[in-house]
Amino acid sequence: MEVTIEKAKNVLNVGGTILYPTDTIWGIGCDATNDEACKKILDIKNRPENKSFIVLVDSIQMLEKYTVEFPEVCYDLVEYADKPLTIIYPNAKGLAASVLAKDGTVGIRVTKDPFCVKLIRSIRKPIVSTSANISGEASPASYAEISNKIKENVDLICLEGAKTSTKPSQILKIGIDMSIEIIRK
Repeated sequence: MEVTIEKAKNVLNVGGTILYPTDTIWGIGCDATNDEACKKILDIKNRPENKSFIVLVDSIQMLEKYTVEFPEVCYDLVEYADKPLTIIYPNAKGLAASVLAKDGTVGIRVTKDPFCVKLIRSIRKPIVSTSANISGEASPASYAEISNKIKENVDLICLEGAKTSTKPSQILKIGIDMSIEIIRK
């Protein structure tokens, strides 16, 4: 796995894109602070620019670095989640503009996947995690179901440690008033 981490780190550090296993489904990723890299993913997926991305971080400490407000309830939500949980936070900072929704919100997940954690720690930045499909098509349930267009257009494919689920993460939206809205169960 260390060889793949090093290769992925090198690709991400120069603004490249990767196809990689996550704690949920197969993802396309890049450095979430690099707007040009994020735009490459939009092109690969044929995705409209007005759709935001999910971002993976390795810890609550990294999460706090990229959110303006971190509601107290989020500590418990992240700590006690029994399955992958993405939380949409009201305000973000330090991330590429194309990662954010129009209203400035951002969906961030603290990943527990060993490969993703090592990768994030190696570049010391969050990474984009968007499903490995062409926009509008179903998310692939396995590597074999990923479109050749995706495989041919990313800069690196990371196959080591591939133990993805077939289900995307649960998504909650936290309001400035601390309200919680379930976006996806």
